[in-house]
Amino acid sequence: MARGLADIGAEGVLLAGAGRAILLQIADPKVGHGVAEHSNFAERPMDRLRATMTYVYAVVYGSEEQLTAVRRAVNRAHAPVRRAAEGASNGYNAFDAESQLWVVATLYDTAVTVYEQIHGPLDGDTADRIYREYAKIGTALQLPPQLWPANRAAFAEYWTSSVQRLQPDEKARRVAQDLLYPVGGPALMRLAMPLARFLTAGLLPDHLREGFGFTWSPRHARSFGRTMRLVGLVYPRLPQRIRHWPKDYYLRQLEPAVTKPGVKHA
Repeated sequence: MARGLADIGAEGVLLAGAGRAILLQIADPKVGHGVAEHSNFAERPMDRLRATMTYVYAVVYGSEEQLTAVRRAVNRAHAPVRRAAEGASNGYNAFDAESQLWVVATLYDTAVTVYEQIHGPLDGDTADRIYREYAKIGTALQLPPQLWPANRAAFAEYWTSSVQRLQPDEKARRVAQDLLYPVGGPALMRLAMPLARFLTAGLLPDHLREGFGFTWSPRHARSFGRTMRLVGLVYPRLPQRIRHWPKDYYLRQLEPAVTKPGVKHA
């Protein structure tokens, strides 16, 4: 039987693509402008990652109670993220189905991209099953099931055309600066940011790497290739408790929200 999303989704190495996914998301103005005006990357740079990963892990691995708690928290956070169209701006709304489709698409494509960089290509049956199951990341919120492209071929068309249209604007670049060059947050996180920036740049499509202002050369590309090959040799040999630690950690953070529904979690 083909493996599914639950078989690969707990791999902590997928977090190496977090910066890529976020920058792809904010390169779309319908997402990026909402983040720029309603998020606080500069003060609390880990919040978006924590909220996103807690939600994803709850959908894939959580109990019904955990999923209900995290869905409630996400909807509460999304409620004020809206602005009517005015002037040259088309406005934004965190409950917009097309925007939610794009966010889920970036998470799916990034997860598969990183996984295959480390573990090699997925076989066709496994790739198809993971793709079908990934739709739930969106449909657990407001994404209509029929909006998720019917199969991987349809998704590839949607993805290619969407990415080609992206061009980061000033607001997106400012959010990226706050994310990748944090002035606050834990010291360990700040120490890890040069590596995070390097991995993010290496995983981005060329025109977005340039649009976000990354310096990249053939030397960088060779170094990125060596880095990913080294991770591919070392990471799969780590004990599962280490590889799955992020999933276990984030799900544990949901327990207060499950036992006391009024308790907020980041």
